[in-house]
Amino acid sequence: MMILRSAFATLTTILLANAAWAAPVLRSDIVVNAALVTLGDMFEDAGADAEQALFRAPLPGTSGVVGLNDITAALARIGIVDFEAGGLDSIRVTRAAAIVDETLLTGLIAADLSQRGILGSGMSLNTLFANPVPPINAEAVAEPASVISLRYLPGSGAFTARFTIAGVEQPLDVSGTIELMIEAPHITANLPAGTLLSADNIEMRPVPLRYVESTGFPRLDDVVGKTLLRQSREGMMLKPADVALPQLISKNDTVTIYFRKGPMTLTVKGQAITSATTGAPLQVLNLMSKRVISATAIAPGAVEVGSDPLALAGL
Repeated sequence: MMILRSAFATLTTILLANAAWAAPVLRSDIVVNAALVTLGDMFEDAGADAEQALFRAPLPGTSGVVGLNDITAALARIGIVDFEAGGLDSIRVTRAAAIVDETLLTGLIAADLSQRGILGSGMSLNTLFANPVPPINAEAVAEPASVISLRYLPGSGAFTARFTIAGVEQPLDVSGTIELMIEAPHITANLPAGTLLSADNIEMRPVPLRYVESTGFPRLDDVVGKTLLRQSREGMMLKPADVALPQLISKNDTVTIYFRKGPMTLTVKGQAITSATTGAPLQVLNLMSKRVISATAIAPGAVEVGSDPLALAGL
């Protein structure tokens, strides 16, 4: 009985040892992200030595073929002599890449100008590079490129910038011009004068900041709920002078004139002599006294006179 137990224990130890020392299995073609190819990259069941470096990886975005003899020699250097090749005589190693192009560089420039307060809310930029920047294969990392320095001249729009590219030793120097853009409201259809504008009538489109700085431009909230002062065509950019508050009271409208003082309210019928928007002054004819008084438009068909003695006497 003791002999059987001893034999069983020995067999168990051998099986555990074999499981612990299971030979790594060579993978087929692999893709790596780092500059070095590790044992864990190339083999399944790499075990505790998975982070051991075997080869230098190819450049980002490129591939290389590694023969079985080279793999055997690399394993021997770290003390591994047994592995499963799975019938392979070579494998292809590809290094992943992140593409750095003009679009990505423009985004980095925009972020830098935003941090400086030059590129504000609702603004964007168009970048024209002095020399085209071909796509660059960078390391496949979260930030494949970053700004080292950026010089921007607002007067001319000229800029020079230097970037660091992950996986590329030399920095990237670029230059060109920047056109700052800002969103401005544009009419979406042909509309007659007097149209009360809603959000459906307006589309915000980017236009050069230098252009709207000279003409002025309203925000979306500045035009919605206002009326067009002139006929407007589809695609026209609105300027502050193109819109106004809608007329609350028009000339010759019949109105109710209100005078309030404490709990007391007096009313009398009148006729508007001039037009007015909400809160604007206008002239009104008191239809009872036939006197012209100054009032303030407070609602459609309603005006209010002040509480001073002259206003009360005018009633």
